[in-house]
Amino acid sequence: MGELPLFLSIDNGTQSVRALLFDTQGVLIAKAKLELEAYFSAEPGWAEQHPDYYWNKVCEVCNLLWQQENFDKNRIKAVALTTQRGTVVNLDSRGRALRPAILWLDQRRTSSRASMHWLWKGVFKLLGQYDKIEYFYSKSQANWIREHQPDIWARTHKYLLLSGFLTYKLSGSFADSVGATVGYLPFNYRKQRWADNWDWSWRCSGVDRDQLPVLFKPGQRMGSISSEASLATGIPEGLPLIAAASDKACEVLGSGGLQSDVASLSFGTTATINTNSFRYVEPLRFVPPYAAAVPDAYNTEVMIYRGFWMVSWFKQQFGLRESQRAKELGIAPEALFDELVNEVPPGSMGLMLQPYWSPGLNDRDMKGALIGFGDVHTRAHIYRAILEGLVYALREGKEQIEKRSGKPIKRICVSGGGSQSDAAMQITADIFGLPVERPHTYETSGLGAAIDAAVGLGIYDDFASAIKGMTRTQRVFEPDPDNYQLYERLYRRVYQKMYRRLKPIYKNIRAITGYPE
Repeated sequence: MGELPLFLSIDNGTQSVRALLFDTQGVLIAKAKLELEAYFSAEPGWAEQHPDYYWNKVCEVCNLLWQQENFDKNRIKAVALTTQRGTVVNLDSRGRALRPAILWLDQRRTSSRASMHWLWKGVFKLLGQYDKIEYFYSKSQANWIREHQPDIWARTHKYLLLSGFLTYKLSGSFADSVGATVGYLPFNYRKQRWADNWDWSWRCSGVDRDQLPVLFKPGQRMGSISSEASLATGIPEGLPLIAAASDKACEVLGSGGLQSDVASLSFGTTATINTNSFRYVEPLRFVPPYAAAVPDAYNTEVMIYRGFWMVSWFKQQFGLRESQRAKELGIAPEALFDELVNEVPPGSMGLMLQPYWSPGLNDRDMKGALIGFGDVHTRAHIYRAILEGLVYALREGKEQIEKRSGKPIKRICVSGGGSQSDAAMQITADIFGLPVERPHTYETSGLGAAIDAAVGLGIYDDFASAIKGMTRTQRVFEPDPDNYQLYERLYRRVYQKMYRRLKPIYKNIRAITGYPE
């Protein structure tokens, strides 16, 4: 038997970029990773990065991959791309970036108001959703550029997501995947295509149809690696570039989630709970499900903004001792932070955290809270309370999805940086009251992109067989019955009541201090 074919997945996240080689059994053959300067801020609340910085890092990480000698480049049969969501790039008619990319983390808002046909305005006001339309308009990066940098907008030939920009750099085509289309754009999430000409979202987004790329379904061929891209990256010229999806969508696929009874938890910068659905189900009322990494499917996603960013925040602010000690011992800091968690009993001696360090779309008065302090509490209690608060919020998301879909979630798979913590995995099992599965590879977003490539090339007949052949569980964390009962009482009697009780106080904080919305 000959050597198995390989797929190159390029995974450009917020904090790092990776080049990953998977075989047809989902084995990670080789990997290269580079940390990224996530963004720079010219003004408070801004988050920008130069588009060519991303492209140069993609080139660098690919060339770093080729330095490994345990594979033959000729085995690579296709390339697939997965990226962070909602980051936008303006290109001129020669394909050159006109300004820094505006990241999904950016908090700027345009000051003008939406101009909309009276009929649409009446419909949304009748539904009590007009404030969301105003929010969409004010958050659209295109509207901000139109208002503050009209000369740049006038020269904007193409307006692309980061995935579309890198697709252009790799293939020379203005193309993107349906599964990567997440942002303040005129996109019909139900039909998974650009909106019809009469749709309200064109007026609210500020974008023209001819500025947008051609969309392809996951698994379809978007183009080929160009000679210029091959020279810069070392990727063989002519290899097919297969449409994959955003990093979150690929994580669902790479962790084995195909049916709606399997939930994928992402313990990343933004924590999410996500299911794959072949039926259009809004996880929250008037919040659309995003396109999945599977054609004509949806991800019923609930997000906790700044999710496991909070863990990084704790480590930076309170975890210097463990970080330094880990460096001295030559081990991963996560091992010592797990020790910190295990010093504290379940429930953190009554310390309860509400993990809304950044607000959500449905309630922009959301704030974070930590209540229940006593003289017994230490930084270890705070750290465990952070993990427990995040998992409470994800469990709340699970119940919202189940209520909206009418189907119970029976399996939990976890990916992202936090999944490497045994303590975080056990807390998740105990709070959900379900077995929690850790996939065989941490690189689930890259694996999901490789699965799209494998099905797209016909190596697997369908996604079900590809998931069976390329994903598996490394370890299962079973819930402790006693811990579950404790968490159940805290979740129902404390956590679920916190926000309702604190919301009036949050409003007063904003009114008194002018805390920005």
